[in-house]
Amino acid sequence: MRFDVSSITLLSRLQSIGKVIAAKNSLPILDSFLFKLEGNNLTITASDAETRLVTSLEVLNAEGSGVFAVSAKILLEPLKELPEQPLTFDINDENLEIFIYFQNGKYNFIGQKGDTYPQQKSLNENAVSIDIDAQVLLNGISRSLFATADDELRPVMNGVFFDIQPEELVFVASDGHKLVRLRNFSIKAGSTSSFIMPKKPATLLKNLLTKEEENVHISFDENNTYIKCSNFEMICRLVEGRYPNYNSVIPKDNPFKVTIDRISFMNALKRVSVFSNQASSLVKLEMEHNEMLVSAQDIDFSTSAEEKIMCSYDGSTLTIGFKATYLIDILNNINSEDVILELADPSRAGLIVPSENQENEDLLMLLMPMMLNE
Repeated sequence: MRFDVSSITLLSRLQSIGKVIAAKNSLPILDSFLFKLEGNNLTITASDAETRLVTSLEVLNAEGSGVFAVSAKILLEPLKELPEQPLTFDINDENLEIFIYFQNGKYNFIGQKGDTYPQQKSLNENAVSIDIDAQVLLNGISRSLFATADDELRPVMNGVFFDIQPEELVFVASDGHKLVRLRNFSIKAGSTSSFIMPKKPATLLKNLLTKEEENVHISFDENNTYIKCSNFEMICRLVEGRYPNYNSVIPKDNPFKVTIDRISFMNALKRVSVFSNQASSLVKLEMEHNEMLVSAQDIDFSTSAEEKIMCSYDGSTLTIGFKATYLIDILNNINSEDVILELADPSRAGLIVPSENQENEDLLMLLMPMMLNE
């Protein structure tokens, strides 16, 4: 086999799919990229047994066809240091000795047989398909990913829940303390279905989608999902199990509403939380007429801080405690200038919503309060 390819094109494709390769793999072959040459089309695959990424590119002057595997480390490290130039791959079909020729030299190593690489599973006949705009999918994953859990006892919480309704697509993530629900009304599937995408493939997808502009085709059954874009294809194993009823934990009647500048609120939290107890990161919010007092203290080290921020609030005096790191995370994942805090009492979950939603969206963030030691 023989083919020519641009060094930068090859490196960018390898780097984009190479992030799936785990540091320690159960099968040694998974430390490698799988190459498949058919005519002038080169298909490259990387996998960690649970998630598989595939990309294809056109090569020049191709001779022969076949499958071979190359250690990811052997390929990626030297290619990172090469300037843009054509590379010529020359593979001996008998012993898989590989030569890579470039402008000033060559690399020489032995490849591996590709037939030991795990085969991808096909979806069953009951698979459901949906097309989503790449940026809608990117936005849904980006906004919700931070709220996923790392809970070995409840694996269903360790991913992003795609709740597909006839008239909308809902992205949900929760770790039991915070919850994100992003409804998008531009996706009209016409039927009801759902799946839970694990955190690792969701993170990989978030990075890959930044360069995608077209529609993404998603097909899934009970166990796996296929996600196809213009430049790559992802096959990942889904989290099995039933996602909790997220709507049941969202409080409906919250009489106290506070409208506040998001950036001012977030910056005040960052400053004040430095003085909070490091273990709890507890900050106290005290609202009274058009004013919010943000305060924190650490009794063990005799440190405290408080800061007043202007807000829009005309209810009775209300005091509530939140974990500052969680609240900052939530504010970081809202885009609007102002946010609205919807509260009921110090023991019930608080809702944080943007004052203005983006087109075709309804974003809601929920945060459980912390007990205050009055």
